[in-house]
Amino acid sequence: MVTLDDRLLGEKLQNYCSSSEDEGDRDGNDSDDGGGKRGKSTSKFIPETELNAPGSSSGFTENTGPKGVIGDWRRFKQLENEKRDEQDKEKKALIKKLTMSCRSYLDDEEAKKQEQEAQEKVEDEFFDAEDEFFKEYRAKLMHQMQQRLLNTPRFGKQVDLTRENFTNSIDDENKNVTIIVHVFEQSAVGCKVMNNCFQCLAEQYPYVKFCRIQASEAQLSHNFVKNGCPALLVYRGGELLSSFISITNKLGDDFVASDVESLLQESGYLSAAECDKNTTVRDSQIQKSNQSDTDED
Repeated sequence: MVTLDDRLLGEKLQNYCSSSEDEGDRDGNDSDDGGGKRGKSTSKFIPETELNAPGSSSGFTENTGPKGVIGDWRRFKQLENEKRDEQDKEKKALIKKLTMSCRSYLDDEEAKKQEQEAQEKVEDEFFDAEDEFFKEYRAKLMHQMQQRLLNTPRFGKQVDLTRENFTNSIDDENKNVTIIVHVFEQSAVGCKVMNNCFQCLAEQYPYVKFCRIQASEAQLSHNFVKNGCPALLVYRGGELLSSFISITNKLGDDFVASDVESLLQESGYLSAAECDKNTTVRDSQIQKSNQSDTDED
């Protein structure tokens, strides 16, 4: 039997004969000097393969020789191959995933083109709907203004105001009538031109009350007479809506009726519904200019 001491000391166990009764035999031989019978030897041969077998009773196995090194190397190569196969599977799966998700340059260009076409289609539909909405809104607004103008007095010319009738001309007028007053002074630059423009606009917009009053007649301050004229005051329903002081700073000294018309239209105080003719002053001037150019050619 292999003992723990033999394994720790590394004793050579090949062809080892074990006898657990050697000492007992010797003692027996000593005691049988008187002619007793010698006991039978129980020696047993234990092969090296059984001593080094994995299933030995000690349960301890080790092999540090060439065979052990070769076995470890084979196990290492086996694990390495298994790891390489696993990595190859992961790479193939990743390549397959990228192949399914990636697109070529032509695919990207086609997708961008389709996206742009879809966006343009949506914008066209939106603007078409917006145009329809504004058309309906404009038509409805024009109808309301036309209904309002049915009961509105017509003027058609410029009205001169004085200090005495100024307040009554503003407060007692129809609440739907827009009143535009030109505050002028004969010595102020641009006032004479504005009077002529007002006369033209009064004929073009008969439902708007165009008036004028002299600053000195209204007893305005000397500073206003000198620096504020020409000025425009806009009233409706007895309330002052807006005022344009020293309007030549905005229009310049050389302006025409269409410039004043554009200013009032942009401010919302003149509308096409209030125009008595099919064309506004500005459109008429454009047509005259085009006609003159044609005649010269």
